[in-house]
Order: sequence, then C-alpha cells, then structure tokens
Amino acid sequence: MKNVFIVVFTFLSISIYAQEIKWMSLEKAVEAQKINPKKIFIDAYTIWCGPCKMLDKNTFSNKDVAAYINKNYYAVKFNAEGNETIKFQGKTYVNPNFNPNTSGRNSSHELSSYFGIRAYPTMLFLDEKAALLSPITGYQTPRQLELFLKVFASNDYKNVKTKEAWEVYSSKFKFEFKE
Repeated sequence: MKNVFIVVFTFLSISIYAQEIKWMSLEKAVEAQKINPKKIFIDAYTIWCGPCKMLDKNTFSNKDVAAYINKNYYAVKFNAEGNETIKFQGKTYVNPNFNPNTSGRNSSHELSSYFGIRAYPTMLFLDEKAALLSPITGYQTPRQLELFLKVFASNDYKNVKTKEAWEVYSSKFKFEFKE
C-alpha cells in the first residue's frame, strides 16, 4: 500500500510540475537562444497589479498555456518595477529610483522604458534574436492568449500586416486551449 501511495504521489507531482511554465531570466533566455533558437515570451508584471496576479492564477497555470509556452518559447518573468540588474543586448538595465521601503507602486525599471511598457500586465514577444515583435497589454484568458502565442510561434504574424488582415486571421483561428 505504501508503494502504491509513493507511485501515485510521484505521478501527481510530475503531472503538476509538467503543467508549470519554466520561467527563466532574460539573460538565460538570450543565452539559450544561441544554442536552440526559439522566441522569447516575457511577462512584465508588478507586485501590486491585480490583473497580473489573475494571469498567474488563471492563465499561466492553465496546462495548455504552460505546455505551449514551454515547447515554443523561452519564458521570462520580469518585475517591471523591480530592483533587478539585467544585462540585455550589450547594455545594463537597472531601476535607479527603486524604493525598497514600499510595498505598492515603485519606479519603473529601465528595461520597462526600453520596451515601452506603460501598463501592466504587458506580455512581450521577442523573435529568435531577441528583437521585439509586439507587446500585448492587459489580462488575457487562456484562449485569448492562445491566439497571440500561436500567431508569433508559427510566424503567421509576418503575413498579418493590417487591421483587416488581423480581423480575418483571428476570425478564422481555431481555438484549442481549454479554459
């Protein structure tokens, strides 16, 4: 009986782990691209942002979202008001006005300015050479995010150059993720 419990517990632990996004630093993602080119997905969040927390709870914990991101992207969690030192494309980014004594809003990280982040959450899609493809701002359900994850991973975005083309693409899109 004890062995059965251990096997079941191990299986459940592996299943739960397999459903989590494998987050890494931006530096590690860029290094990984040199060995195995993949796009980068960045979740730019803040500690006080309610929709950011909803993304973590409802969207990033979704097994379809997690599996797709892990397979097709290097995933980066970036606190856009944090105090982390980040080296990216030959430059060092910091948050010189960071206030460690606040538990709410803080100053914006220099990397946030580089990417033009003005609202939270913002999800950034970078190509295989770490160049910005597009930001997506605001809370997204698993199915809403699926559309963006797949248009960039498949390179279909290269053929969608107008608002009309986007409307056609998104209207014909076949959703597969479960909510």
